[in-house]
Order: sequence, then structure tokens, then C-alpha cells
Amino acid sequence: MSEKKTTGVDEQYEKLYEEVEGQSAQKGKTRPERTMDEILDGMDNSRSRKKDENELLRFFGGLLLFGAGLFMIFQNITVGSSWGYGSVFRIGGYGIPNGTIMIPLLIGIALLFLCDRKLWGWLFISVGIVIVLAAVLMSVSIHWNTSSAWVFIVMFGMTFAGGAMMLRELFRSK
Repeated sequence: MSEKKTTGVDEQYEKLYEEVEGQSAQKGKTRPERTMDEILDGMDNSRSRKKDENELLRFFGGLLLFGAGLFMIFQNITVGSSWGYGSVFRIGGYGIPNGTIMIPLLIGIALLFLCDRKLWGWLFISVGIVIVLAAVLMSVSIHWNTSSAWVFIVMFGMTFAGGAMMLRELFRSK
């Protein structure tokens, strides 16, 4: 009799199993597979969220390194100027004094108030501003302060490492 009971129970389990498999086959996946996929999808979402957070952290870490390296580099540079010491422009052997480079700018201002058509005035002002800016830039001298090899490597290492970290995160294929 105990055999009949176990057989009956086995038959009930068999029917139940076939019914569950039939429902799962209609949906395309077996029940354990569906559960595992749901679990893995949840894990992938949390992983991608963490990965996105890490990418942003790496980018801002690189930006911080890059900025600190540039700051250190610019702290070791001395900028001087020779503006006002004679002439900036040389034509042949003759040097043009610094004050005369303002003449086109002053002519442009006068033409703005003198003429009805202001095109020539604005043209002279534009050329005058370009000449003044070129004269100032040409009078600038830049000198590198003496530093140890360690400081030099740290400065440029930080700048290049930070720049590489930022570029890696900017141009990463997704």
C-alpha cells in the first residue's frame, strides 16, 4: 500500500511539474532561468550604476590632477616685460618707438567722429588694437625658475596623468 501512495504522490508531482513546464514553455523560459535572469539584470543595473559613478569620479579626479599640475607649472614661470624700454618693432636697422604704435588707434578714433561713414574709423581702430596687442606680446619674456628634478617630474607627471584620465573618460566607447 505504501507503494501505491508513493506512486500516487509521484504521479501528482509529475502532473504538477508538467503543468509548470507547460506554462513556462509558453512564456519561453523555464522558471529557474527566468528567476536567474531577473537576478542578473538587477546585478547588471547596479554594476552599471557603479561604473557610471566611477567614470565620473575618474574624470573629476583627472581634472583635479591636471589643474594641480598646471598650477605648479605656472608657479615656476616668471613673466617679465621690456615694454617702455625703447622700441619694440624694428624695420631694417631703425626701431619704431613704443609711443608711435598708438598712432593708428588714435587716427581711428578721430575718423569715427570726423566722417559720416565710420568704416575707415573702425578699420583703423581694429588695426591699431592688433598692433598694440602684438607689441605687448612681443615685449614679454618668459623665464623658467630653477627647480629640482623631483618637482619637475611631479609637475609634468600630474599634468599628463590628469589629462590622460580625462581624455580616457571622454573618449571611452560605451
